[in-house]
Amino acid sequence: MKPAPFDYLAPTTIEETLDVLAEHGDEAKVLAGGQSLVPMLNFRLARPAVLVDINHVAGLDGIEVAADSLTLGAAVRQRALETRLPGQLPRPSAWGLLPEAVGYVGHQQIRARGTLGGSLAHADPAAELPAAVTALGATLCLRSADGQREVGPDEFFEGFFTTCLAPEELLVAIRVPAWPAGTGTSFLEVSRRRGDFAQVAVAAAITVADGRITRAGIALAGVAGGTVHARELEDGLVGQAPAAGTFAELAADYAATLDPPPDVHGPAEYRRALAAHLLERALTEATGRSSAAAA
Repeated sequence: MKPAPFDYLAPTTIEETLDVLAEHGDEAKVLAGGQSLVPMLNFRLARPAVLVDINHVAGLDGIEVAADSLTLGAAVRQRALETRLPGQLPRPSAWGLLPEAVGYVGHQQIRARGTLGGSLAHADPAAELPAAVTALGATLCLRSADGQREVGPDEFFEGFFTTCLAPEELLVAIRVPAWPAGTGTSFLEVSRRRGDFAQVAVAAAITVADGRITRAGIALAGVAGGTVHARELEDGLVGQAPAAGTFAELAADYAATLDPPPDVHGPAEYRRALAAHLLERALTEATGRSSAAAA
């Protein structure tokens, strides 16, 4: 199929983009990498009156590494997260969870066009990058012609393909805080084929100090109608000594609370079992890496 007719605009500044969004509101749709939007246009699942191409907007593709935060422009290509970002990060760093997660996204050709902000704004419940930024406690910076606001992932991701972005707002940057020394990360996923969306994925960041877990960030994809922030599991981990038995028990208890949607790939019970397995593995791997990071 071909898309329904639309007007095409290609602003070159953030201010111009915001003016366009303010003028057209929910009749406009932002085009970044287009890996999700273009198929939706072709199948006429999306029928915007105005397509706003932000690929030539200056200032949206920066990568800034500071002592206390990593700031990524919303239009940073996923391939840049995979290849360019690691060389700019201190080692070890919890920020390494991002290139680790993006390696599971589609295939190299997909990642060469897809953007970080595009994946987050699309809010697919089985997508990897929403889980990674949730686990790391990122802040998402939203701008409109009237000003700017900052929200956390729990506020940004509202549900199935739904975010808190207003029609006149643009996601411009993602700021990820630095984690303490002694933090290890892990991203694990099971999918039918490499590059497919996750049946279940787990993103984990764990800080260990003096033999105890002092901080944890855990998020899952593919187990609900949106990205799941495992706050109860995080709370249960803090204060614990890393131990295989503890991880297995906490992972199983948390997975039992999940209510994954059944689909052609398997029933809810399968996804719950998969979540428990991946959580236990991710916790073990992240704490193992935290020991190496502290050494």
